[in-house]
Amino acid sequence: MPAATREDVLSALSRIVDPATGKNIVEAGIVQGLAIREGHVGFVLEVPPERGVGAEPLRKEAEDAASTVPGVLSVSAVLTAHQDAGQRKHPAAPAHAARPRPQGIPGVAAVIAVASGKGGVGKSTVAVNLALGLARLGLKTGLLDADIYGPSVPRLLGIAHKPRSRDGKILEPIEKFGLKTMSIGFLIKEDEPMIWRGPMVMSALTQMLGDVAWAPLDVLVVDMPPGTGDAQLTIAQRVPLRGAVIVSTPQDLALIDARKGLAMFRKTQVPILGIVENMSFFVCPHCGKESNIFGRGGARETASALEVPFLGEIPLVPAIRETSDAGTPIVIQSPDSPETHAFLGVAAAVAEKIKAPARPAPRIIME
Repeated sequence: MPAATREDVLSALSRIVDPATGKNIVEAGIVQGLAIREGHVGFVLEVPPERGVGAEPLRKEAEDAASTVPGVLSVSAVLTAHQDAGQRKHPAAPAHAARPRPQGIPGVAAVIAVASGKGGVGKSTVAVNLALGLARLGLKTGLLDADIYGPSVPRLLGIAHKPRSRDGKILEPIEKFGLKTMSIGFLIKEDEPMIWRGPMVMSALTQMLGDVAWAPLDVLVVDMPPGTGDAQLTIAQRVPLRGAVIVSTPQDLALIDARKGLAMFRKTQVPILGIVENMSFFVCPHCGKESNIFGRGGARETASALEVPFLGEIPLVPAIRETSDAGTPIVIQSPDSPETHAFLGVAAAVAEKIKAPARPAPRIIME
């Protein structure tokens, strides 16, 4: 079967008429960011803010049309809202003018980031169990999966349905285990790759922060993507983060990248709540003996050297992996286990730290 081309997909999309303009969606300029990679198609439908998610039927029609193109294996079509050109900042505005200070998310008392300098350290598992731990401590808690390219929250919480909207504009978060949650993974199939460029990722993150009915919350936990790129900067500058939790394994390679993540937050004036050492030690399920597979204590030493709090150690045990894969995290499945108490210890330390007064969001001023 021949590979699908950009022209093939655009031709299929041009058969879809936008009822608001009477033009096909390609001619109307609604289709943005079309990308094709090895048969996987991704694009954005940009509509005015007043249409919001009310244009969801149009998105679904476009997605179905692209799926009929020979050679297309999967399609990811995402709906975003944009301002008209007249509403945007005029390009002639002085470069040194101070930009408006972000006001955060209405009804959300604190936003914290859970981050890592690299993938594979169990950051999402820590983020989910930390959020559940905060909820168990009595805080109204939300969880935002900000990892656009590799969303994990749908699997970790066993969520397989899409969010709804009461007014066609604001999405309702999906509630599970006492958490309000949102993830790009709720809107696409689990095996569909995201092939978006930076601006598309930033637009999606901005919407998941501002166009979701989060309130009222005491704390919103943001599961950040690994690394130090556009997504991290977007969130750091979009909301006044109360602080960041850095997750690392004990080994030197992971700690090197963890230091980079920590430095990025410091540069954007985000307080460091502390470092968590995940997979700190292995506990044999048969004999109970502990083994330091990745070493042990490296994150604690790094925290001491960088003068940031050390929040605790999370063991490497099969139960954490098994409950995560099953969609019932260890804090829910085994509420009295040693592993759960380890997560609750981290949650208690974080809860204490976010009681401090909120700080303003960082501003970038060009001289």
